[in-house]
Amino acid sequence: MGFRTIEELCADLDEKRKSALSGGGDEAVKTQKSKGKGTARERIAKLLDTGSFIELDEFVTHRCENFGLNEKKPLGDGVVTGWGTVDGRKVFVFSQDFTVFGGSLGEKHADKICKVIDMAMQNGCPVIGINDSGGARIQEGTDALNGYGKIFKRNTLASGVIPQLSVIMGPTAGGAVYSPALTDFIFMVDKESIMHITGPEVIKAVTGEDITGEELGGAVTHNTVSGNAHFCAKDEDECFEQIRKVLSYLPLNNLDDAPFKPTNDSPERADLSLREIVPVNPNKGYDVHEVLTRVLDDGEFTEVQEGFAKNIVTGYGRIAGRSVGIIANNADVLAGALDINASDKASRFIRHCDAFNLPIVTFVDVPGYLPGADQEKGGIIRKGAKMLYAYSEATVPLISVILRKAYGGAYLAMSSKSLGADVVLAWPQAEIAVMGAEGAASIVFKKEINAADNPSEKRLEKIDEYREAFANPYRAAERGYVDRVIMPEETRKALCEALMVSESKRETRPSKKHGVIPH
Repeated sequence: MGFRTIEELCADLDEKRKSALSGGGDEAVKTQKSKGKGTARERIAKLLDTGSFIELDEFVTHRCENFGLNEKKPLGDGVVTGWGTVDGRKVFVFSQDFTVFGGSLGEKHADKICKVIDMAMQNGCPVIGINDSGGARIQEGTDALNGYGKIFKRNTLASGVIPQLSVIMGPTAGGAVYSPALTDFIFMVDKESIMHITGPEVIKAVTGEDITGEELGGAVTHNTVSGNAHFCAKDEDECFEQIRKVLSYLPLNNLDDAPFKPTNDSPERADLSLREIVPVNPNKGYDVHEVLTRVLDDGEFTEVQEGFAKNIVTGYGRIAGRSVGIIANNADVLAGALDINASDKASRFIRHCDAFNLPIVTFVDVPGYLPGADQEKGGIIRKGAKMLYAYSEATVPLISVILRKAYGGAYLAMSSKSLGADVVLAWPQAEIAVMGAEGAASIVFKKEINAADNPSEKRLEKIDEYREAFANPYRAAERGYVDRVIMPEETRKALCEALMVSESKRETRPSKKHGVIPH
């Protein structure tokens, strides 16, 4: 028997490549597309720069011999893995193929994902996972469960070292939801993405509750109610644009610098309209986004968790070309008070920015923590403490701008000087006090008010007296808690100066394994 020719061997390779590209076959691909969903490779092609994808492990097959699986061994085992570039920067990616065993995860499927995460760690690059899976491959039993465990371990070790982005583009159920939950951000597509621990049928059987999959774990639910997801897109194309946008702000890893984006927007630019946006009256609302877009480069702000806990705003922007994380109270929602969800949302974003060396700019207008029995019973103490912990732990440059109210413990929680803010700026209408003038005057001058012939008139007089004495930025400035009182229109220039002086910041922490953050 002689050797086969090189032409025959290359023809075999070509056939194997075609087989791998076919996924679960024409009918399965047709079904996938009939739902408006892309295939695993189409999704990678839309995400990455054209022609940049290099595939790994396209010929891997499962080794399960149970329940007839030994007769079906599609190449690739239901997940496409490899690397490519986004805007010229290297990333690693995996994309589950729902046309192969419903994208279910088995032993070798998991090994492929683990290899990609390992390579991303070794090379200091982001990893993006496109999830479209029915969950664990039941036929493989504990091998499938072990596969999930290995992925969870890698997600945890990679946390804070490389950016990890999870994209939900189909069903993600049971143990499959925990890997995305361990990553930095979850992207979902409306009416397409589903994420839950137990499905509607199980809930119906156990509790008798009728609920649809969309209501239980759809994109809207997780972006507005549970807070499990961070971005919601109308379709897959918009989702990939969101991912590329987020990556544009982030460094490749925790030792790298975020990309610098040149701008023609002058650091000296002043915007007098800022004087009108924030009312002097502390009881009037306004949309803090109007402030952010007037201060950041080219008015560009990319919000994270836009639909969840709207009383606080988190996201990315740039100042003089440099990426920064933004935290801002939004007086239009709950008067900007901190509640359980806002504290959770902000503290996690603070830690994310700190992990990837993004300076944090905090815009403060906070009346306090939201009062109420539900908040107290729900754990506002421990949730509120998470913000104190996150800011205190952060070593990146911390710049604060007190726009108006800054009362009590919430003032401290919003990146105060006490917690380590490097530069604190305040507008002339800023009120920095234990509480608002109305409440404070009623306590401090209680006897005088009650003894007056006209208590109501006396109370108003004392409120004005208290406001004149304490509800301004100058008492705090006298004591060094505010570094500079600035005109509203000077905010952009002052932020540029503060970031410039803080960019060489070096700060050490006590040696320890890790702290214990309030849960």
